[in-house]
Amino acid sequence: MADQAAQEEQLLDIRVAEASNLYKFYLNQEKKILGTSAVIVFLTAWELVGNTFQLVNPMFMSAPSLIWKAAVQLFASGEIWNDLRVSGIEFGWGYFLSIVVGVPFGIGCGWYRRMAYVFDPFINAMNATPRVALLPLVIIWLGIGILSKVGIIFLGAVFPILINARDGVKTTPYTLLTAAKSFGASEWQIFRCVVIPSTVPFIITGLRLGVGRALIGVMVGELYAATAGIGFMITVAGATFQTDKVFVGILIFATTGMFCMEIIGRLEARFDKWRVKVGAQA
Repeated sequence: MADQAAQEEQLLDIRVAEASNLYKFYLNQEKKILGTSAVIVFLTAWELVGNTFQLVNPMFMSAPSLIWKAAVQLFASGEIWNDLRVSGIEFGWGYFLSIVVGVPFGIGCGWYRRMAYVFDPFINAMNATPRVALLPLVIIWLGIGILSKVGIIFLGAVFPILINARDGVKTTPYTLLTAAKSFGASEWQIFRCVVIPSTVPFIITGLRLGVGRALIGVMVGELYAATAGIGFMITVAGATFQTDKVFVGILIFATTGMFCMEIIGRLEARFDKWRVKVGAQA
């Protein structure tokens, strides 16, 4: 796959070198142009169906212009700011705690065989248990405040992160471990210079999955028992058929997810460089 990608990049470079200036611009920006065009076409079609021709009952379907007006009204009136603050605190703490616990614990379970024997049954059982089923217990233990939402977000995000970190350690190429041992590397050097760099892609994948699970946790937690938050706003708006307001909340969740994915993508690029550097030292 890597060789194929390299060949495609070389062919693209050749095409760019031989093309006209306009075509060169298109080839260099092809991803952005096609992606932006697809979004514009989708929004235009949605606007025509939902607002211009009203082919669908406005009670059940909104349109981009109506959603924009609802968003402007919510932000101008200030009623959404408290919901954003509450959901942001819940998401931030829940996701942060899932990383702090999931990454080192997963690496430990992957590196220490006996530790994996002890904890794997509990990890697999909890990962297979629907988080919604645990929500009543979490609320009983932690109350109906922010703490219970942080708990359900943590439970949703920690296991994808933990399991990916654990499996990343376990799938470290045996040839790399053998080569490091043959050069007299200590256990700590092998762990630091071989295992951890090899595990980074798995950890990044776990972080990506954890973002989605954490956002689901925000919505589920605020749907069940809350007095504020974007999920609570969506619930109230849906119950009163304020479709525009529902879509504003959905877009806030989607935008948050995209922003987090962009940050993780940049983090991945940074650690890819670090991984090659450390691998060379090993």
